Amino acid sequence: MNKEIFEKMVTDAIIEVPKRLRKRIENLAFVVEEDSRPATIKEHGINYRGMLLGLYQGIPLSKRGVNYGSVLPDKITIFQKQIEQLAGTDPENIRKLVREVVHHEIGHYFGMDETTVRKWEQKRRKNNKIKQ
Repeated sequence: MNKEIFEKMVTDAIIEVPKRLRKRIENLAFVVEEDSRPATIKEHGINYRGMLLGLYQGIPLSKRGVNYGSVLPDKITIFQKQIEQLAGTDPENIRKLVREVVHHEIGHYFGMDETTVRKWEQKRRKNNKIKQ
């Protein structure tokens, strides 16, 4: 899939974040990289089935004090190759996985640990099934 289409999926996933949360996002950059570097995977010790799909780097919103300011943006990186490898070639599967990864990393931005993010994901999935 070309990068522009993939980036549009990332943008759409950000827009799908509930407005009450999206309004609280500040000083956060979203970046699409083609591939995660092995050094990045090893450095952060984070993987999913041996693949790093996304990565949040920065100071979580819940940890920012009154002196937080005049700093470079936090960053959420989405790794296109790994998502496509896991999701296959179906654009709808890719879109769904992009949404999951973007929302997962935004959870970390808000200060959720891995366990809490996964519980949040399960709740979101359950709510989405009810709405459909």
